[in-house]
Amino acid sequence: MAFEPPQRLVRVLGETYGETVAAEWLGELPERTRTALDRGSLDAERVMAPGGRSSLVVLVRRSDGSPAALKVAPPFARPDREREALAHWNGWGAVRLLEGAGGDPEDGLLLERLHPEVSLRSLPEAKALLEAAGTVRKLWVEPPAEHGFESVAGRTARQAEAMGHHRADATVGELTAAALAAREELVAGEAETVLLHGNFRQGKVLGGDRAPWLAVGPEPLVGERAYDLARLVRDRVEDLVAASAGASAARRRVNKLADSLDVDRERLRGWTLFRAVESGTRALTAGRRQDAELLLEFAGWL
Repeated sequence: MAFEPPQRLVRVLGETYGETVAAEWLGELPERTRTALDRGSLDAERVMAPGGRSSLVVLVRRSDGSPAALKVAPPFARPDREREALAHWNGWGAVRLLEGAGGDPEDGLLLERLHPEVSLRSLPEAKALLEAAGTVRKLWVEPPAEHGFESVAGRTARQAEAMGHHRADATVGELTAAALAAREELVAGEAETVLLHGNFRQGKVLGGDRAPWLAVGPEPLVGERAYDLARLVRDRVEDLVAASAGASAARRRVNKLADSLDVDRERLRGWTLFRAVESGTRALTAGRRQDAELLLEFAGWL
């Protein structure tokens, strides 16, 4: 079986970590995947496409014939942190890690098989948001002692630095300045520290057998819950932008999610603004103008 990376993986790794670094790892990916399969005594069924944005996902069978999923990610995407978070959750609200937490990162992550073709995006919006809220609530637990997870302040500081050159942009400068100011205020006032998914949205919640819905693909960090909800607020942004009442619908979504999960509305609004502008300016830098326009229009409503 060929283990060629899906195009989405190639694009996202290049945009996020640089073309040179990404290309080097992607060139080694087929051999790394074969090695991981051999070490785990796994039989490959098929590669998931479009698959993950930072990893190759292969549906496999274990030596006893049971189904599983092998996730092979580059070390710079920190699969060791994902392993640590999944081991800590131990299947509570999230996909279960099938191997010990001390496994070799080179061997990938062996996970329980979910239903990759069924995510919360397959549900009507209201039902999807309800199920998403119920799932993410389970993930917000006290982090393990002496953990190595990044903080919200640390991650967003790097993002803010990258956004800085957009301050002088005639079209997005004002919005960028507002997002950066919101981040400064939020970080200064952050009070809680729980384990967060880090990239939670409807597409990161898949159907399962032992539980109806389970989260996958965390980019774990520690901080306040409002940060974790900010990406969820803008789910299906293309539908919001296309709707005549999109702006009011977006603001209602902020309020609804904040109230249902006992999160401060203004803090959720602030993190939603920052994360939308950060994604939008990153899309501009990468030349994905259509994506950028959607995200920045959404951000302007907040």
